[in-house]
Amino acid sequence: MLNEKNVQLGKVRSEIRELFEYGKKRKAEIGAENVFDFSLGNPSVPAPPEVKKALEDIIATVDPVVLHGYTSAQGDFNVRKTIADYINLRFKTQLDADCIYMTCGAAASLTITLNALVNAGDEVITFAPFFPEYRVFAEHAGAKLVIVQGEEGTFQIDFDNLARALSPKTKAVIINSPNNPSGVVYGEKTVEKLCRMLEEYGKAHGVKIYLISDEPYRELVFDDSVKAPYIMNFYGRSIVCYSYSKSLSLPGERIGYIAVNNKMEEYADVYAGVCGAGRALGYVCAPNLFQQLIARVYDKTSDISVYKRNRDELCAALKEYGFKVVKPDGAFYLFVASPEPEAKAFCERAKKFELLIVAGDDFGVKGYARISYCVSPQMIKKSLPAFKALAQSYKLCGGEK
Repeated sequence: MLNEKNVQLGKVRSEIRELFEYGKKRKAEIGAENVFDFSLGNPSVPAPPEVKKALEDIIATVDPVVLHGYTSAQGDFNVRKTIADYINLRFKTQLDADCIYMTCGAAASLTITLNALVNAGDEVITFAPFFPEYRVFAEHAGAKLVIVQGEEGTFQIDFDNLARALSPKTKAVIINSPNNPSGVVYGEKTVEKLCRMLEEYGKAHGVKIYLISDEPYRELVFDDSVKAPYIMNFYGRSIVCYSYSKSLSLPGERIGYIAVNNKMEEYADVYAGVCGAGRALGYVCAPNLFQQLIARVYDKTSDISVYKRNRDELCAALKEYGFKVVKPDGAFYLFVASPEPEAKAFCERAKKFELLIVAGDDFGVKGYARISYCVSPQMIKKSLPAFKALAQSYKLCGGEK
């Protein structure tokens, strides 16, 4: 008999992927320029020019047998040291190469980390709205995902809700800031309060709670007044799961890392658990070519000013049309409140105007929809009449005929 749970996962795509496939079909029918696809978080700006230059140089100068050969299971030592040194310089940590485990992007980082930490029956807490695959990753590792609703209208952490969710079974807490799908960023005071709460609960109940920071959007913070604190500076039992998919516009290359905080007393065992989980899952030896690339461009980012302009123009227009918007401080998503109780019905109506947006239900929040604005500025401008017509169909203030 097959593993039925995995069979079902394979048969049923996420709502985001289903909408993406619908969009491809619709574009073939009426032309791509007439479909406003805000479904997928696929970077729309090219990788920085240093990426192409570095790749060309690596391929031209590095022995191909070495370049296309295996690295150590946890990744090339020099690459890991380069990343650790950069984190130390930027965030004043004291990591070394043996705090870093190279991975095929943030999904592999999260999967490995959860399998390293949890046992059957453990609980993993995360905050809504959240990336839907957290549930898949946590349950595959044997844990139960516990959802803590964020503050209504801001989606910052609701600490009263967190207090009710914590239990002696809590093994880990996942945070994602800047957040997918809301674009919300947790500030320093929020992070300090969260860490203090976890430390106090752990001491009071004799449990070790790990804090996992999922950081594919770390570099995508748009305003100088907004900072995304580095979790290792606030909490000893912390692990960072990072991906270069968004910062370098390399989602298809699947390259990232796990960074284990060496301030925790059981650091050596946790890192060994990461290595063991990577081994058990077959996530060893991340692609060597792209490891070598990262060692050369680790401090570069794509031109995120494009996303900021998109955000500002889209948010201003949606508010003018009468939509209620949670203004994002980072990432390239925004949450808009549904004008009717069921967000899925709102998203279905949006399709009539060739607008493809994703209901917030899969992200753990009802009554909202996600708009992924990592699209061309031209598409933002061209889509505005469709958003206005959608608002008019609901007779929203500012959108009425």
